[in-house]
Amino acid sequence: MATLKLIIPPETFRLKPVSNSVLNSASNPLLETQRLVVKIGSALLVDPDTGTLRTGWLESICADISGLKAKGIEVIIVSSGSIALGRKRLGLTGQRLSLAQKQACAAAGQSQLTHAYERELEKYKIITAQALLTLNDTESRRRWLNARLTLQTLLELSAVPIINENDTVATDEIRYGDNDRLAARTAQMLGADTLILLSDIDGLYTSDPRLSEAAKHLPLITDLTPEILAMGGSANANAQVGTGGMATKLLAAKIAVDAGCDMCVMDGTQNHPLKRLQNGAKKSWFKAKENPLNARRQWIKGSLKPKGKLQIDAGAAKALANGKSLLAAGVTATQGQYFKGDAVSIYNVDGTELARGLIAYSAYETHAILGLKSAEIARVLGYENSAVIIHRDNMVLMT
Repeated sequence: MATLKLIIPPETFRLKPVSNSVLNSASNPLLETQRLVVKIGSALLVDPDTGTLRTGWLESICADISGLKAKGIEVIIVSSGSIALGRKRLGLTGQRLSLAQKQACAAAGQSQLTHAYERELEKYKIITAQALLTLNDTESRRRWLNARLTLQTLLELSAVPIINENDTVATDEIRYGDNDRLAARTAQMLGADTLILLSDIDGLYTSDPRLSEAAKHLPLITDLTPEILAMGGSANANAQVGTGGMATKLLAAKIAVDAGCDMCVMDGTQNHPLKRLQNGAKKSWFKAKENPLNARRQWIKGSLKPKGKLQIDAGAAKALANGKSLLAAGVTATQGQYFKGDAVSIYNVDGTELARGLIAYSAYETHAILGLKSAEIARVLGYENSAVIIHRDNMVLMT
């Protein structure tokens, strides 16, 4: 993972001016949030001296999450802590760990971590579900599509997914190495509007406030310039329990805002961090320029090369124009070799490209279910990936 080592003095650049109205709108980011990802670091969850859970802190944030759920906000937790907890259980505290030892600690600590969240959220009748991801799960479109469908279903069932990197099986080549970027990829995957990174620092400064009295806090960042990104310094700086730093948070911000997701960095060490955020706690707010759905559609339209073609009938073309998903019943022909999660182009009978999207079936499967009603897919294939060929959230109209 590349690191950023340059710290730019504040006098060498000019920040983009921000109006008071924008600042006021950012003071309580949860007011308009519908889907929220909260990243919790090891240093907040696990006492660095004892290697045990900070149970009072965990109780307080679970109470915050319950309050947000009561307001209709969907919440996803990305939580570190399994390795830190596993160290204590396996007697490996106070020493540098090899990759194999880290994986052993993750295996020993993950069940303890998951049970802790389950125990606290169960008090509010909130169901939790564990999901362990690796880098490949968010970089491979097929695995990304599978993970997204699973997590989306959990949210529809009012569960709170508890996500962590799968440290037990991940190697250096396929690891995120920190959960800041994993949280950003999760927000991108699920089309979240808000990502909150709970840290031991209250936001972004022009330089390290622990080293310079001239360091200025930046409450709102609307443009991630190279100068802003360079403020992160090196990843891992002064990290005792966790593996991240401001550099990884800025890399996460780039992923999030490009996906249309606003991101907040705040000090989460005190109890009730989400409640404190709603009450105006100090933080840095990274604003996206568009919403998650528009950002996702731009990615599909401009960044992915179609691997195949679908021809649809007039009824399906009309449905797409009205914002509907594409059903197998409306597909009359398919061309090309593609797999689940690949981008394909959608044409009408006149040969005009109407849309592009991420398909839920391979070319072989699509050919087998052409013209079928959704209820007949399982009978023909023996299984059903999805009731639709391409979901409307995975599609962008070309005209």
